[in-house]
Amino acid sequence: MADVGVRVARHEDVVAVTRAQIRAWRLGYREFLPEGPLEQMTGPAAEELWQRQWEEAVDSPPTPRHRLLVAIERVLDTDAFPALGPGGVAAAAASAAPEKVVGLASHAPAEDPDTDPTVTAELLSLLVDPDHIRRGHGSRLLHATVDYLRQDEFSSLIAWVFADNHAMLAFLESSGWGEDGAERVLDMGRPVRMIRMTTDIRP
Repeated sequence: MADVGVRVARHEDVVAVTRAQIRAWRLGYREFLPEGPLEQMTGPAAEELWQRQWEEAVDSPPTPRHRLLVAIERVLDTDAFPALGPGGVAAAAASAAPEKVVGLASHAPAEDPDTDPTVTAELLSLLVDPDHIRRGHGSRLLHATVDYLRQDEFSSLIAWVFADNHAMLAFLESSGWGEDGAERVLDMGRPVRMIRMTTDIRP
């Protein structure tokens, strides 16, 4: 049994955030990114770089509208509390079990020249550790992101997604997102196309 949730990242989460990102990229991107560039993105040197960047994002974000969220799990050992009843079991176990970071989502005001950063935000990352997929963490991260952005008075949200990342595209489309026609092509030894997805987040 697991207790799950989403919260704003803290400094002590940075190592786990970096590991979740690297693991998610290695597994999720290997089907459509060239092997060499993917290795450069996920190798030891890159991992150190990402960790420093996440530390900066958590400890000194550029603005209060830049934010990193983490999905967490606590594994509850309910067998250890047989006499407490269902409610007492969950409460006691949750207070004793350590949190584990299993996913991340980051957002910031949009920087594309055709967007207005006062009302449009960008979902910069949304990743779940491969060992914890299909447990609702992605949906909870996305919902929490939208909640924070509404508090910050954003009305729309964009995200750049690899055109061959069919799992991510399907996830966003099922949540009401759609393509807005913008695209970019990265040179990663061969052309790799990205498309921009968007959604209206007004209540």
